[in-house]
Amino acid sequence: MLAEFVVSSGRPETFPSDGLPEIAFLGRSNVGKSSLINALTSQRRLAFTSSTPGRTQTVNFYRIDGAFYFVDLPGYGYARAPLSQVQVWQGLIETYLLQRENLKNCFLTLDSRRGWMETDLSLKQWLEAHGRPYQVIATKVDKLNQSQQEHGLRAIRQEGVEPLPFSAITGRGVREIWQAITKTLQPR
Repeated sequence: MLAEFVVSSGRPETFPSDGLPEIAFLGRSNVGKSSLINALTSQRRLAFTSSTPGRTQTVNFYRIDGAFYFVDLPGYGYARAPLSQVQVWQGLIETYLLQRENLKNCFLTLDSRRGWMETDLSLKQWLEAHGRPYQVIATKVDKLNQSQQEHGLRAIRQEGVEPLPFSAITGRGVREIWQAITKTLQPR
């Protein structure tokens, strides 16, 4: 697989214009979106990862096999930034989600240890209200024992979704997520 960084953009007019399908990764700061992209592409340093929340501050596009994009959106929640900057990020995310005609699916990532937070539920409702397809990925399952995993996944299911469990450490869920991506990209 060829995965390449294309552009990091803070303005919609600089988003790629080649019309390739896009898969967006959404979630709170430090939930593991970049680690997820790296695991899916088998590249440790394609997407920048950090233990400091709020590092992704632009919309990052990664072209996969020249056929489609993974799009890493800024996280929401923890970012230690002025309110004005946070509002700019929120506007950028909303503009992206509303205007990208080639957006095929959104992966809403949740930390399996935390489950649904208020901001996650708001985003879920927003996606539903705007008719944007999404799938939930429960990250960091390796940090829970079996009982905790079952409890965490059950809590996520209470919102009427079936999460895909994922671990960047063990690789759990990579195959299932790729199956969901492949299904999303098939012509209808």
